[in-house]
Amino acid sequence: MKLLTYFKKTSFPGLYFSRFIPAIFLILFIFVDNSFAASVPLPSIKIGIEKSDRPEDVSLSLQILIFMTVISLAPTILIMLTSFTRTVVVLSFTRNALGTQQTPSNQLIIGLSLFLTLFIMGPVFKKVNDVAVKPYMDKKISFQSAISKGSEPLREFMFKQTREEDLAVFIEAARLPRPDKLGDIPTDVLIPSFIISELRTAFQIGFLIYIPFLLIDVVVATTLMGMGMMMVPPMMISLPLKLMLFIMVDGWNLIVRAIVLSFN
Repeated sequence: MKLLTYFKKTSFPGLYFSRFIPAIFLILFIFVDNSFAASVPLPSIKIGIEKSDRPEDVSLSLQILIFMTVISLAPTILIMLTSFTRTVVVLSFTRNALGTQQTPSNQLIIGLSLFLTLFIMGPVFKKVNDVAVKPYMDKKISFQSAISKGSEPLREFMFKQTREEDLAVFIEAARLPRPDKLGDIPTDVLIPSFIISELRTAFQIGFLIYIPFLLIDVVVATTLMGMGMMMVPPMMISLPLKLMLFIMVDGWNLIVRAIVLSFN
């Protein structure tokens, strides 16, 4: 009674009871959680490795693991083993030559490069589907045979776009004997050779794209200097001229046409 009378007379009794608030909430949470767990049964999840008496189960598990690995590497395969590299580099050079900074944006350039890649690689993907995917889905060939047959159209495409000099560099670096035919070249030698050849070709196309726009920049800068307009940025004058020239010659049509025909 004395204690209650003391708290009634105290002007700030809440300061004393506030220290017990966290403990009260903790007790309520434990009570509610235990009652909920008691009323609702929770499922148990087990992940483990067990013995298998059938070799088919092991083979199927390995195939699933390989398939999931290929799916995780699909973006890298799409970028490095197709026409995507050359396409996106050429489009980036075009944007830089125009001097439009971030127009078109990176998303537009990557999206256009992706759809152009699907268009260019369409015959190759169709051939892979006909010789490997469909027969494997119909259980006419094994998984190993599907991988071997499916890689042949892609290897054929890469060989057509790869320079002999680049192949020779990696064959020499790998210390392999001189191959008698293309089939003797392993894929791990073909892939870096193909990527280097694609970058070289893309830079060659980019250099040719830069030349007319570079001439416009030089003419504008020389004209402004001759007129004594030193404080006027040449880019302010050359950018509209480059855009007008690009539109008049239907630049995007020419660029995309050059990219597509460069793979034939």
